[in-house]
This record gives sequence, C-alpha cells and structure tokens, in this order.
Amino acid sequence: MNTIALYSLSTWGFILLASFFTGLGKAGLKGIDMLSVTIMAFAFGSKASTGIILPLLCIADIAAVIYYHRHAQWIHFWKIVPWMMAGILIGMYVGKDLNEIVFRKIMAVIILMTIVIIIFMELRKSKKVPTHPFFVASTGLASGITTMLGNLAGAFSNLYFLAMRLEKNDFIGTAAWIFLFMNLFKLPFQIFFWKNITLESIKIDAFLLPTLIIGFFLGLKIVNKVKEAHFRKLIIVLTLLGSLLMLFKK
Repeated sequence: MNTIALYSLSTWGFILLASFFTGLGKAGLKGIDMLSVTIMAFAFGSKASTGIILPLLCIADIAAVIYYHRHAQWIHFWKIVPWMMAGILIGMYVGKDLNEIVFRKIMAVIILMTIVIIIFMELRKSKKVPTHPFFVASTGLASGITTMLGNLAGAFSNLYFLAMRLEKNDFIGTAAWIFLFMNLFKLPFQIFFWKNITLESIKIDAFLLPTLIIGFFLGLKIVNKVKEAHFRKLIIVLTLLGSLLMLFKK
C-alpha cells in the first residue's frame, strides 16, 4: 500500500510544515521544534509520531553537529547526559502504560512554571547560575523521560542552557552534540521495544527529508542574523509557545 496516499493533502501540508520546523529548530531556533512535535502528534498520535520524527531528528542532529561542533561546552555534556540516559530508560518502561494526555499536560505545566522562573531571573538581570546537583539531575531526568515519551526534551534542555547563561553558539553547539548522542541512544529502544520505527515510517521520513533540509539551512541564516542579546528572549518565547500548544492539545 502507498503510505503517502493514506493521508489527505491538508494533512501532508501540516506534516511537511512539521519537518520544516524540525529543521529550523536543529539549526538553532530552539523551542520551535516543540511546534513540530505537536503537529506530528496531531497527525499520527503521540507514540506513533515519535517513531516518525526520530530518524529526522537524527539526520538534523548530524547536520547541526557538523556546523556547530567547535562550540560545544563539554562540561555541560558530561553533566547532563548520564541523567538523560537514565530518564530515557525510565521513559522506555513506563511509556507503554502511561496516559499520554495526562503526562503531556503535567510536563507542560512544569515547563511553564520553570519558564516563569527564568523570566523572573531575566527581569532581575541576575547572572547567577544554578550550582546545586539537584538542578542538573532533575532537568536531565526530565529531558530523558520526555524525549523518550514524546521528543519533548527540548523544553527542559533549553531551560537548563538558559539557566547556565550559555552564549548563542555555545548553547546551540552543546545541544547539538547532546541530542545527537541521545537520539541515537533512543533508536534501538524504539525499533525493537516500542516497534514504532518501521519500513512504512521510514517511507514517510524520506518524503519529509527535503523540507527538513530546507528548514535547516534557512534556520542557519536566521540564527546568524539574531543578535546575541535577543537570542535568549527568542528561545524563551518559542519554548513558551510550544508549551502552551502542548498544554491545550487534546
């Protein structure tokens, strides 16, 4: 059966838009990728959509690492990645029985509350960064669980890097390496345990690849034009918008 023919033109329009947003997000417009996840979940359902979008994320992660590899801050990589791996393992086991709608709304509320704290820090012009190990552990675990259950780790990782006050290219470069590693780590679990990456889902990915590439290269141009002083505000706004969509999605 022709997989592409199963969906209406309007559905494919939204799916193509989602892959375009994925490219933009991986190029450095962090937060907009949550819009992509939400659109994909509308089209395919939450769990099935993770199997479709994950290979696209891996391809975009490779492109992001090639472009931003010199800017990685490895101290943050080694701090948060072990906690994210633990979170992925937790998410893998609880994901089959967990109510997706309840989970998504809880995560959205937590993200929104955290954004309020970040905005408060911005308004105070505070340069202090969190140093307590609990902050790294909690954001890492939350990122791992949410990336396994719905590719939603971007919100928590954005909040972590915002709190660490990384500069624009360091923010993007470090995130690129972390998510390349974590998404490759997730692949075998979704192929063999959840079995939501199949030949049919790969066919859909192949159809979406051109818009992913267009989004990535357009995103690079946009990020290069965004001034350092405005980058943090842009990430906060995009993460907030994605969280609100996640909260109100049925």
